[in-house]
Amino acid sequence: MSESSDYLRAIMTVTNRATRRASRKCCMAARAGLIVLAGVVCLNGAPASADKLKHPVAVFSGLDKITGRIITFEVAINETVQFGSLQITERVCYSRPLTEAPQTDTFVEVENIDANNDYKRIFSGWMFAGSPSLHALDHPVYDIWLLRCKGTGELIPEAASTQSQTPEVVPPLEPVKPAVPKPKRTPAAAADVQRPPPLAGGPIEVAPPPGFVPPSEQRTPTRRFYPTTPAQDGQQ
Repeated sequence: MSESSDYLRAIMTVTNRATRRASRKCCMAARAGLIVLAGVVCLNGAPASADKLKHPVAVFSGLDKITGRIITFEVAINETVQFGSLQITERVCYSRPLTEAPQTDTFVEVENIDANNDYKRIFSGWMFAGSPSLHALDHPVYDIWLLRCKGTGELIPEAASTQSQTPEVVPPLEPVKPAVPKPKRTPAAAADVQRPPPLAGGPIEVAPPPGFVPPSEQRTPTRRFYPTTPAQDGQQ
């Protein structure tokens, strides 16, 4: 009687062990399946990290450093507006989808008009709403910075992955040739060097200063904002 009971206990122990092993394998397989499924959903459903939205309007803030007054104004793509003595031309305004880290930037061109009605490009580059001081405008009287983009955004998908592109073949490096020392020039040989003849009388052509905007490229602003006044407009 005792032998039969021991035999039944041994059978039950082996059966329980096999059941526990099978349940563990099923749980592990289920977890692996959930992880793979979650990865597929993330890859297919979430927007790519380089996706961005292109908007038709950029919103700026303008500061008059003398009076301390700040106003907000809008500039459409490829539109030129005037703020004080500054003419601002908006080129493009990007933002990011809500599922990504916020980043709003714009490419803008800024020209200054002086008292002689001369135009000079003082800024051409990107402005970032999250970091206004990164590419700031340098002007003694006025300052502008990007606030946000406005209007329905056009989704620009991520560019093709660099992993799918064929890697570029790097040409082999050419052997470095030893440097040949140059012969030293004696004072007599230096005196024999031909010098250019002196310039004849007449005007000398000088290149335009950096930032100079020729009259053919000067744009007429579609709108004017404070602190421009009618008297200032007449002078300009």
